[in-house]
Amino acid sequence: MLVGLVSDIHGNKPALDAVLDDMPAVDALACAGDVVGYNPWPGACVDAMRERDAVSIRGNHDRAVVTETGFSFNSMAGAGVEHARDRLTDRQFAWLDALPTERTAFGGRVKLVHGHPDDPDRYTYPGLFSERLLGDEDVLVMGHTHVQHHERYDAGVVVNPGSVGQPRDGDPDAAYALLDTETLEVEERRVAYDVERVVARVREEGLPDEIGTRLRKGR
Repeated sequence: MLVGLVSDIHGNKPALDAVLDDMPAVDALACAGDVVGYNPWPGACVDAMRERDAVSIRGNHDRAVVTETGFSFNSMAGAGVEHARDRLTDRQFAWLDALPTERTAFGGRVKLVHGHPDDPDRYTYPGLFSERLLGDEDVLVMGHTHVQHHERYDAGVVVNPGSVGQPRDGDPDAAYALLDTETLEVEERRVAYDVERVVARVREEGLPDEIGTRLRKGR
């Protein structure tokens, strides 16, 4: 089975459209959280995941939109949360609200968490990847750091597909990955998109300017 892996879309429709256009035909789509937050198109991004029946979990921004959260947000993140709350329809809100914090899919072979298996808000950067993160699953998919990376171990694979909508690894191109569940091969992919369209829309919506301008440098 070929699975498309995405994470941290963060309401960035131009980036998501570019990823979905670039992605080859897959048997399933999985999302490691944070469909909304920061950028101006939260509803369109929710609809894209919902309509594709993506195997999805709730990230910290998703959680903040639908319920109270103990996670500390800066002004940009807080503005994105409020924007999403104002823009989501009842159906979009309900889909987001129903997402679990973690889930196992594809016959128990793949586990999705947002930050860390023990704490959905913990940042697990590539230097912290290890075989100890794996449980009974063959593949652990994480997001949250917005840094694309994967490692293969005797027990399986740990992968962060990177951020679709707000990369933070110095590369402004939208990130995603492909997973072959039979061979456990992972292909990391990047695709360019119209960043200036996002910059302009951020300004039109009255969101903090840096939400858009930071995308130019992938940070």
